Amino acid sequence: MADKMINILYIDDEFHNLQSFKATFRLKYKIHIAISGEEAKEILDNNPNIEIIITDQRMPNMTGVEFLESIIEKHPNPIRMLLTGYADLNAVIDAVNKGKIFHYMSKPWIENEIEKAIEVAHELYQKRAEEKSYTDKVVTVNTQLEFLLRQKLLS
Repeated sequence: MADKMINILYIDDEFHNLQSFKATFRLKYKIHIAISGEEAKEILDNNPNIEIIITDQRMPNMTGVEFLESIIEKHPNPIRMLLTGYADLNAVIDAVNKGKIFHYMSKPWIENEIEKAIEVAHELYQKRAEEKSYTDKVVTVNTQLEFLLRQKLLS
């Protein structure tokens, strides 16, 4: 693991699940918790450094898939995971197709399986961040070269 703690947002409508998750993983990761999709959106807006989102599927007002789908445009970078106690094939399909999830996990969760999924998800997050940084640098250099070429052609 890197020098800094991985920032994780965990969303679940059951308070005891939130507390259990935070208690279990707080020493290894920086855990943000939300009891609803609306609260989770506020946390994301105020914490742009969230790297991984883990959400329960069955929640009132908004399912986990609906939440993940609703944040894609504004928060495209965090790696998404769905955690549910229900074996619902349609939810899995929607999660992959609409919520762009990286991993699907079952409740009750097993600590070492979640840790392994988090570590792999974080590696993917870092790889994507490095690729974006590289792409941004290429675009900047190309823009500068285009400017210099135009100046040369105009003179």
